[in-house]
Amino acid sequence: MKRILATLALSLGALSVATPALALSDYARTKYPIVFAHGLSGFANIGPLEYWHGIPADLQANGGTTYVTQVSAFQSHAYRGEQLLQQVQDILAISGAAKVNLIGHSQGAPTARYVAGMIPGRIASVTTVGGVNKSGSPVADLILAASQLPTIGAPATDLLSSLVNGFGGFIGQASGQTLNQDSLAALASLSSAGTTAFNAQFPAGIPTTACGEGAYVANGIRNYSWSGTGVLTNALDPLDVMFGLTSLAFIGKTDSQNDGMVGRCGSHFGKVIRDNYFMNHTDEVNLLFGLVSLFETNPKAVYRQHANRLKLAGL
Repeated sequence: MKRILATLALSLGALSVATPALALSDYARTKYPIVFAHGLSGFANIGPLEYWHGIPADLQANGGTTYVTQVSAFQSHAYRGEQLLQQVQDILAISGAAKVNLIGHSQGAPTARYVAGMIPGRIASVTTVGGVNKSGSPVADLILAASQLPTIGAPATDLLSSLVNGFGGFIGQASGQTLNQDSLAALASLSSAGTTAFNAQFPAGIPTTACGEGAYVANGIRNYSWSGTGVLTNALDPLDVMFGLTSLAFIGKTDSQNDGMVGRCGSHFGKVIRDNYFMNHTDEVNLLFGLVSLFETNPKAVYRQHANRLKLAGL
């Protein structure tokens, strides 16, 4: 906790002093700070590698105030939600802001929604990007089903889980955090059944139709979402190969258009800004080092425009 408070205090000092002097404009100067929540296997930064590559800096250059949080790379929605809740409360206390705007990517979407459900009076908006919202990820369903096959069995599943947990621990250590990891709990949360159970607890903003929009405002909180339907978007990005494989899990599904991890309709939450950007799951956060499609709006511009949208809404 002392480390978090110290980090936030340093960040607040840099923002409050440096940002106005460096800002190119006030285009992204929202009323309330923007807080970023990463997805599965995510982090804040590992050396020069940023999860939200260049996005917070771009918003700051346009007058915004941003905070990048870090929770367990592999854990359940509720566990990660509690971690994010504590950090949001610290941000509120240190910054003096009355509320914050939450932006969550992938599993960061339900993580942010959890926080909004716990302290709705302190959240101005929730925006999900490639979020696991309406339905779970078929990729998680496929992995869970495979883990239950007799040919794989519990020993192999336990071994794989230990390896993934170890990888999550490495991510945390490399980014300066020691966080508990549980890959099986993460998979269960991201599955169709886990998503249905979570939505029963936190229904705000979830569409009531198969591919519709959710409530634009719920519990006094503005809700937004966007996502992509690209998979192979940049030949130089090695992550494209992985998404080419994971996208196979969507074959035969009703919600077949996807970003490699989440279905187009399944990502819907609140007001849908757009659900078919030519972006895969990591392009949506400008990872890896900005290796995204040259034939689509740059992700930094999408976030910048959204910050302006929040600003114009008085948020």
